[in-house]
Amino acid sequence: MTRLLVTGAGGMLGRDLLAVLRARPDRAVTATTRADLDVTDPAAVHDAVGGHDVVLNAAAWTDVDGAQTRERDATAVNGDAVAYLARACAATGAKLVHVSTDYVFGGDATRPYPEHAPTGPVNAYGRSKLAGERAVARLLPDGGYVVRTAWLYGTHGRNFVTTVLRLATERDRLDVVADQHGQPTWSYRLAERLVALADAALAGDAPPGVYHGTSGGETTWYGLARAVFTLRGLDPERVRPTTSDRFPRPAPRPRYSVLAHDRWAAAKLPPPGDWLADLTEALTGLNDRRPGTPPPRSAARS
Repeated sequence: MTRLLVTGAGGMLGRDLLAVLRARPDRAVTATTRADLDVTDPAAVHDAVGGHDVVLNAAAWTDVDGAQTRERDATAVNGDAVAYLARACAATGAKLVHVSTDYVFGGDATRPYPEHAPTGPVNAYGRSKLAGERAVARLLPDGGYVVRTAWLYGTHGRNFVTTVLRLATERDRLDVVADQHGQPTWSYRLAERLVALADAALAGDAPPGVYHGTSGGETTWYGLARAVFTLRGLDPERVRPTTSDRFPRPAPRPRYSVLAHDRWAAAKLPPPGDWLADLTEALTGLNDRRPGTPPPRSAARS
């Protein structure tokens, strides 16, 4: 029986990972939340990894703006802790599937970033996540898998999609940024892909390295908000386009975060599906949430 350790199991992605793994009786799963495992404690990490075949790391500092003034704290979770996990996996022979981000790129491209594209974060959060990627490559070259994702939404925790659903009940009009391009990604679909990659890694079918775990296609935040309205039977004309400079944030955001998916073929896995098809399916499962029902208040840790 394959033994898996899921870190960050209390967050949006972590809870979806557990849901996917529940359907796999051939898997013995250890789930650790932030309260169970301090991933910044190397001794605790070493002890937790022991006895497992695969570590699915969904633990992360996800406060992008907070990282701008607390970069050291963000890097402790997104960089140093990943090094501890990679080192522990190297010592025990376990595979590590680590979740990273599109924010490792500068956002100045005009076509989807391939997995091997040069990195260049524009904010502290991206630098902290890049430190984690480099730790996996350095310490676990033969058993480390980095999966970059972006624009995550899901049932568990606050995110853009649940925020749009809430604001649809509170405002007549929504002004949404139309000059940032990316790939909305359903956390449950990403969880399925992470588990599939872990299976392929154990079977020897997936070469280690970087994979892109976003949905296919691309849109803007404005396009995503209009799609949410349309799929909920609301008037999409209530959503109006605006520009990023109307919503200044402490941390700059990349303007273009579209990722290519070429390496999945090397793992004998199909590329991700289209973002709109996934959103259509996901909206039926967001607690069957209709306008008028607020989203949950728990913080996402993905």
